[in-house]
Amino acid sequence: MMYSFGGYGAGLGGGLWMLGGLLLVAGIVVLAIWLLGPRLRLDGPGADPGPLDILRERYARGEISEEEFERRRKVLGA
Repeated sequence: MMYSFGGYGAGLGGGLWMLGGLLLVAGIVVLAIWLLGPRLRLDGPGADPGPLDILRERYARGEISEEEFERRRKVLGA
């Protein structure tokens, strides 16, 4: 004896399996981006500042004078 849901049961089950698979793939992609993201962004917010960036920050904070900034900038070759 076979049980039937009028053809709706198989479609719903297949759709749920597909939705579950898509969610699994999306979760793996999000996890990979989250774990590898800082290594993939070379100039993003997580990147280490260069010497010229540090020099600019120090000048902006008033730690060094304009003359000192220009002298050190020339030494860096910028």
